[in-house]
Amino acid sequence: MSLDRADPAGAIARASTACSNWGRWGDDDRLGTLNFLDEAKRREGAALVRRGVSFSLSQSFDMNGPQKGWRRRTNPVHTMLDTGTDAALGNQGFPHGIGGADDVIAMPLQCSTQWDGLGHIFDHGRAWNGRRADEVVTSEGDLVTGIEHMAPFVAGRGVLLDVGRVLGTAGELPDGFAVTEEHLVATAEAHGVAVGRGDLVLVRTGQLTRARREGWGDYAGGPAPGLSFTTAGWLHRTEIAAIATDTWGFEVRPNEFEHAFQPLHQVAIPHIGLLIGEMWDPDALAADCAADGVYAFWLTAAPLPITGAVGSPVNPIAVK
Repeated sequence: MSLDRADPAGAIARASTACSNWGRWGDDDRLGTLNFLDEAKRREGAALVRRGVSFSLSQSFDMNGPQKGWRRRTNPVHTMLDTGTDAALGNQGFPHGIGGADDVIAMPLQCSTQWDGLGHIFDHGRAWNGRRADEVVTSEGDLVTGIEHMAPFVAGRGVLLDVGRVLGTAGELPDGFAVTEEHLVATAEAHGVAVGRGDLVLVRTGQLTRARREGWGDYAGGPAPGLSFTTAGWLHRTEIAAIATDTWGFEVRPNEFEHAFQPLHQVAIPHIGLLIGEMWDPDALAADCAADGVYAFWLTAAPLPITGAVGSPVNPIAVK
């Protein structure tokens, strides 16, 4: 797909028409591409467990995260409600010497490793499956496609495409590097792995590795490697269930048009119905995959069933 950098609206309109899944699973659908992840695909994923080693693909949820306040997104604030000090002082009011600790956390749901739900992005006032955005997400939350509906289903065959290791320098792609369909296909071939219907795909660019080494900088919202807008057809055609990256915004930044903001989101979420993950941490898994040459695994990544939420924190677990 060639891009006219001066015409993001035209490119979005054409891709939205070509890649639309509206009505594919009925007018009442709430799952989008998760419909591709069926029982057979889960059995296939579970059968990949051989060694029993597991990897968390989550960043930390604490005040040292990457957020800088854009769109009022802050890092998590963790506060203790009861502590060991309270127990030692005997002021908790419990009998026979028992004491305890309790805590609370306050955070935006998309401040660290997370899923974008189907109610997160709209196109010209339309949400997933062609519904009116103002009838889907209100002040009461996502009344139709809240993230809670996905909670039982995000578990199956995971595939790592370590584009940073295959195409980058020292395992990292530079900021602004647009990952194309050709790059994704070449990486899969280099890994000896197939990508297809119902897969949960993880794309590693190496940007998080760089941020760990050099500091967060503009990781949250700034320049980044990521998927090219031209991958919309691949995302639709492969019939994957979900895709996640180690970057803040999934797609390449700056975006590939002269004046645009997250145009691939505008196609992928409301039109393809694709579940998108961001700020995942694939580094330990990627090192293991490079060592044993196995890039497919069991992956479970259920969102928290927060009623009406348009996104959710997640602690994805890959098991090989």
